[in-house]
Amino acid sequence: MDETITSFKTDVAVIGAGHAGCEAALACARLGLDTVIFTLSADNIAFMPCNPHIGGSSKGHLVREIDALGGEMGKCTDEVFLQSRMLNRSKGPAVHSLRAQADKHAYSQRMRRTLEEQEHLSIKQTEITEILTEEEKGADGRITARRVTGVKTMTGLTYEASAVILCTGTYLKSRCLCGGSIIYTGPNGLMASTGLSASLEKAGIKLRRFKTGTPARMDGNSIDFSKMEALPGDKPVIPFSFETDPDTVQKEQALCYLTYTNEETHRIIRENIDRSPLYSGVIEGTGPRYCPSIEDKVVRFPERVRHQVFIEPEGAYTNEKYVDGMSSSMPEDVQAAMYRTVPGLENCRIVKNAYAIEYDCLCPGQLTNTLEIRTDTVIKGLFSAGQFNGSSGYEEAAAQGLYAGINAAMEILGKEPIIIDRSEGYIGVLVDDLITKENKEPYRMMTSRAEYRLLLRQDNADLRLTDKGYRAGIISEKRYRLFCEKRERIEKELDRLKNTQKGASEEILGFLTVKGSAGIRTGTSLAELLCRPELDYMSLEEIDPERPVEYTAEGMESACRELSLKYDITAGQAGRFFKDIINQAEIGCRYEGYIERERIQVEKFKREEKRLIPDDIDYDDVEHLRAEARQHLKTIRPANIGAASRIGGVNPADIAVLLVYLKSRRRD
Repeated sequence: MDETITSFKTDVAVIGAGHAGCEAALACARLGLDTVIFTLSADNIAFMPCNPHIGGSSKGHLVREIDALGGEMGKCTDEVFLQSRMLNRSKGPAVHSLRAQADKHAYSQRMRRTLEEQEHLSIKQTEITEILTEEEKGADGRITARRVTGVKTMTGLTYEASAVILCTGTYLKSRCLCGGSIIYTGPNGLMASTGLSASLEKAGIKLRRFKTGTPARMDGNSIDFSKMEALPGDKPVIPFSFETDPDTVQKEQALCYLTYTNEETHRIIRENIDRSPLYSGVIEGTGPRYCPSIEDKVVRFPERVRHQVFIEPEGAYTNEKYVDGMSSSMPEDVQAAMYRTVPGLENCRIVKNAYAIEYDCLCPGQLTNTLEIRTDTVIKGLFSAGQFNGSSGYEEAAAQGLYAGINAAMEILGKEPIIIDRSEGYIGVLVDDLITKENKEPYRMMTSRAEYRLLLRQDNADLRLTDKGYRAGIISEKRYRLFCEKRERIEKELDRLKNTQKGASEEILGFLTVKGSAGIRTGTSLAELLCRPELDYMSLEEIDPERPVEYTAEGMESACRELSLKYDITAGQAGRFFKDIINQAEIGCRYEGYIERERIQVEKFKREEKRLIPDDIDYDDVEHLRAEARQHLKTIRPANIGAASRIGGVNPADIAVLLVYLKSRRRD
């Protein structure tokens, strides 16, 4: 009789193949670790159950940072987008954010192909029902350490693993609600994960219920677009990935449309508000404050006579349209009535009803700064990412997945973790907020959350993070050499602009007059002239004969050919290389004072981050610490004074008490 196989061995087990799971699995596999990614449906890898757009305000920053670290989301989006726009162009560069409407089916197929072609990576369709761990106990019988050893499937098969990454999204004990109808499924009718929550709680992990929702999908043939405002994409298109050839993303783009709700829409909602599970008490989970349902908007903002509604395509080979801004859990008859009050939707046919979805996720205070899970002690090798961590959004999930995947790999390989702090990236802000804040609703990234956002622009994500990606081993040698040359050239050109002086000569004064710019009385630098809004880098070429030839209109084409040959890249990629240098030089000159001010603030922040708090600290021994602060510090267990100061309920006086205690402990 043949021996049956009941167990397999792998290095990393990733649970869930959404945006977090894909980035986590790819990171581990690209670092040479045998990785299995488990999914409830192999046909729905990187599925987009809500709006199939990538990026947007602050989220575009995350996608650029993912790419700078060696992740996949930006590259995938560049291949399958339907429309692309840079948001907030009328404002400063700190809040410029790229947003692309993606083809949801093409995105899923492209990401699945990437996983399938990745060496060291396998896809397995099954439900994981149990996390396997082993405990180490001290002489007193207390647990001193705990380590993950693998996972078990619903069929009883065991996968031994050195690390497990939880990327379960909205599938844990999920249920979808549409009025009085409750269906125990995952999003879009997909299978839910019913067994894993109990195993996690048995391991000491505390869970809570969160809720999110999605609007209805409409048959595009039933929509009257003539009553709506057409929203075209950008020309030219700017790609997400620093490696994408800009020439390859210039294509015919789909239109999005803008319309509005009205008083009639709001009347129907108000008259039926008792039928909404959100207000009838049926929904248990907490929903996202910054992405409310339409009924929530009407109740919370009664003074608003209308709300924006965007009609956006779901894909190139479907007529289905996404109704952005009108997510709901209202009954089907109410949905049909309220949608048909919106201009252009009077005769709309609903393909898929709007619904709310509830799911299990992690309670706050159980994450380390590597996204490893901590209960009474750290469960070594058990990491988590995405909506399981209490966040919302594809971009937030992908960023956490990449971060957790890299750090899981670093732990297995015996290397130092890759830490991104708040001064280095939006990823750092995201991770730190998930660790230190008791978020009471799904966390959404916003530019206002980043206190150093002028330094953390989407255009310089590679300058901030590619070094870390290279150190981790995900960025290729070729890409890194090109990056290093770009960084060096930016520094040299900035220095040249600051040190090239122009006097009040007849030539200079004449040039300024022609450009509609005020004259000068004394010498000024090219950098100072660039601070004037009516002047830009290329316009200064006329009075800048010392400019390197590769940054001139005449010499750039030849320079692109030379760079293409040197690094085996396309002419389009080479052109972007030089345009990025010019862009960074302009921004560096125009915002120098503000940037320097933020750098001074970052230096202070870094000093606080270096004041470490020992892992074995007993906060009950810290005299004069307020009870509230003591409880929060015991729950979150911050790694340093900076993190401790950002915990809600911990005030400056508590930090002063803690510093005194740590100083006395060092003397002892």
